[in-house]
Amino acid sequence: MAATQTRVPLWSLGLVWALTAAAYAGRALYNSATTPLFVDTDDAMRLNEVHDFLKGQNWFDLVQHRLNTPYGAELHWSRLIDLPEATLLWLLRLVAGSGADAVLGYVWPLLLLGPLLWLTAKLALLLGGRLALWPGLLLPPFGIIALTEFVPGRVDHHSVQALLTLAMLYCSLSALTRPRFALGAGVAAGAALAIGIEGLPLVAAAVLAFALMWVASARHAVALRDFGLSFALATALALAQGVPPGRWLDLRLDAISAVYAAAALLGGLAFLGLSLLPLNASPARLGAALLAGAVVVGLLLAIDPAILKGPYAALDPWLVSHWLANISESQTWLLAFREDPVYPLAVTVPILLALSLAVWRAVRSPAERPIWLIYGLFLVVGLAVMVVQIRGGRIATPLAVPGGAALVAAAWGAFAAHKRVLPALGVLVSALGSAGIVVAAAVALIVPSPPTADTTPAGPGGNCLLPSAFADLAGLPPERVMAPIDLGSHLLLFTPHSVVGAPYHRNQQGLLDTFHFFNQPITVARQILAERGIGLVVICPSMSEIRGMTERAPDSFVTLYAANRLPDWLVDQSLPGSPLRIYSIKTP
Repeated sequence: MAATQTRVPLWSLGLVWALTAAAYAGRALYNSATTPLFVDTDDAMRLNEVHDFLKGQNWFDLVQHRLNTPYGAELHWSRLIDLPEATLLWLLRLVAGSGADAVLGYVWPLLLLGPLLWLTAKLALLLGGRLALWPGLLLPPFGIIALTEFVPGRVDHHSVQALLTLAMLYCSLSALTRPRFALGAGVAAGAALAIGIEGLPLVAAAVLAFALMWVASARHAVALRDFGLSFALATALALAQGVPPGRWLDLRLDAISAVYAAAALLGGLAFLGLSLLPLNASPARLGAALLAGAVVVGLLLAIDPAILKGPYAALDPWLVSHWLANISESQTWLLAFREDPVYPLAVTVPILLALSLAVWRAVRSPAERPIWLIYGLFLVVGLAVMVVQIRGGRIATPLAVPGGAALVAAAWGAFAAHKRVLPALGVLVSALGSAGIVVAAAVALIVPSPPTADTTPAGPGGNCLLPSAFADLAGLPPERVMAPIDLGSHLLLFTPHSVVGAPYHRNQQGLLDTFHFFNQPITVARQILAERGIGLVVICPSMSEIRGMTERAPDSFVTLYAANRLPDWLVDQSLPGSPLRIYSIKTP
């Protein structure tokens, strides 16, 4: 396969970025009075983590000391996101002062929008030639992932994870003709694991892709070796920077740990050994690869048999069934589709179109078959992850956009050659079907969506997650607070107080105590407050947690609140017009 020119003109990239950034920023500014900039709990917690880092919290100290009060709770996030955001925030504070957080909320995701456009366009050029350039630049802004992960307010790690996956795909495809790109794929794979284990399935796709390259042709031995060694080194560095030396041998599955470093090291050694084997026949190479894979898997299972149980194996079973199973992003594709088909179809249709093109081109174009088979492999793995957990679309769907651009280019080429209705229709269908937001709008028009919980819950006086809602609380001396789980991150961000619960699985006891406080008998609730030394209870009346669980006690907080019969030891301190309800605890 001949090398393909994938240079993206800077003027076209800059033009599309400027227009898209202006549109995204304008939309956020227009809605700023009613919609919080940091509406997602993860974005609020990430910014809180950046604040703590700037205040001097140790690189290896990932404990949120104001979470699970008074004990603290460790998070599983990466400082590799905190560092650039903290640097940018420090600079912004010099010019924007107290408004630096909001400026960061705009600048960070819109800066990352540039690499998203660039990588997508480069992949589009690689897959579809020069005609795919403009579709590759214009489709991402209309993608459902760009509209949810690269818009103002999104400061968590999902956008960076998507970029690393695109980089890994581009380097894997380029390594077919330029073996040195295997080094880039290995580094991107290691960085993806360092930032979040949700990138693991697509890292596995890259590992499988390089193995299959070598099985298909021994000339890919150099790429196999370079990927294996760079992946092993990058993952070892990821472990070294993310885990203190005294814990390098800890076996954890929900974040970078010795388990993943060992897997990368064993895989790298296996790839090195395979690359040196003088095997001329593909069946012999396939047998050697399968044997090496079996040995690596066997050794990993010997190191940590818990691998088979997944990253949430240590999570309390009650939390798995009562909390994790009810988080929308953790649902299966089918369950999410049954509840509301808009988002599942918006992230799936572009993948199916790109996958259809990959299969067609692999069958019809033998000379291009390797590139389309590898591209199809990434899409299939991403689609499989999304079927199991709908949040997989955050990483899988961006991979489909370059294929969609190549499909538009192919349809346009057919139309330009024949000027007929059918090719023109093909251009329209491929363009609209590859734009997730168009798919979402079409589905919403055809299938009425069921009523869903408000993602920006409001109390009697306005939105509960706007910074203004916390102004009164922010002026109080630090207190320990019991609040709904989905309010915890914002309380940490906008006030000096500590909270019991926030939606993070390593904070198991904080999660359990929060659920029990709101749903167990009020005597149990009061005991939890006393044991933790809680001084305030803060709620947002419209949050789903205040409606309580199905099996809530008849004298639980949520039941008594709904009946306006809270005990007199909960003293209402709420100010008129405030969206939050605040109760102080009267001691016996």
